[in-house]
Amino acid sequence: MNMKPMKLAFATLLVAGATIAAISPAQADPVKLKWAHVYEPSEPFHTSSVWAAEEIKKRSNGKYEIDVYPSSQLGKENDINQGLSLGTVDIIISGSSFAAKSFPRIGVTYYPYTFRGVDHLLAYTKSDIYKELNKGYEDKTANTIVATTYYGVRHTSSNKPIAKCADMKGLKIRVPDVPAYLAMPRACGANTSPIAFAEVYLALQNGTVEAQENPLTTIEAKKFYEVQKNIVLTGHIVDHLNTIVSSSTWKKLSDDDKKMFTEVMQEAAAKASKEVAAREKELVDIFKAKGINVVSIDTNEFRDTVLQKVPFEQYGYSKADWDRIQAVK
Repeated sequence: MNMKPMKLAFATLLVAGATIAAISPAQADPVKLKWAHVYEPSEPFHTSSVWAAEEIKKRSNGKYEIDVYPSSQLGKENDINQGLSLGTVDIIISGSSFAAKSFPRIGVTYYPYTFRGVDHLLAYTKSDIYKELNKGYEDKTANTIVATTYYGVRHTSSNKPIAKCADMKGLKIRVPDVPAYLAMPRACGANTSPIAFAEVYLALQNGTVEAQENPLTTIEAKKFYEVQKNIVLTGHIVDHLNTIVSSSTWKKLSDDDKKMFTEVMQEAAAKASKEVAAREKELVDIFKAKGINVVSIDTNEFRDTVLQKVPFEQYGYSKADWDRIQAVK
């Protein structure tokens, strides 16, 4: 058997393979990024983030692989905000109240009764004042806010009925230890307590506090309705979350990748916002069916009390910014 033709053919294949390898370098390893937040895996904020991570991988042809860490796996909200600068996380979802620690003006969006509802909030995210406040935060931190998600309208659950602001006088209420969250209860004379979120159910159950405030979706998820007889639709803050990319990660992205990341993250924010708003509409009737006393109140009376007793400057906010947001249609 003549082996020469076979050897020649094999040699030709080796040369061809070497040539192809020389002109077609091996695919680079994907860029791996960490996306962190404090919400549960079942919540829209997580499911939309996972969708975004998968979509970015798909649109970048596998260039980016993003792992999403829910439930404070990479730290509490304050920790993950610090992690943007420390390089321990690349992307986070977090409220403007935490961004305000670096750039106080952006916290005006948490001043009570700033937004009229979800539609007003979403209109704000397309406004010049939104761009201006975000730029102020970015100039201060070098991190980039790429999207904003509707979190829900914060209401009050209580052991006793509340019809007007004065009814909250002396009420022991759990409120996060964030200035803007404290504004309405304190203006109405309540005694606020910053109990850890994981301990709120037990604190309500054993009477350590008599009330708390959160969106209806949170009241449902954490089952606060089991230990509270009344849900008062105070609607004092239209809560929202920002999707923020760290400065170190953002700088490494090409202009095309920045555009793609922004588009995907804004699509994810829109998906989550829609889910939250739809569930909120259902929950009033669901709570009533459970025998909970759901009370509508005159929010103008609460708002006027806050405006009278809580100066914007007290928190480093600007009344001019608030007025511009009010004017957004």
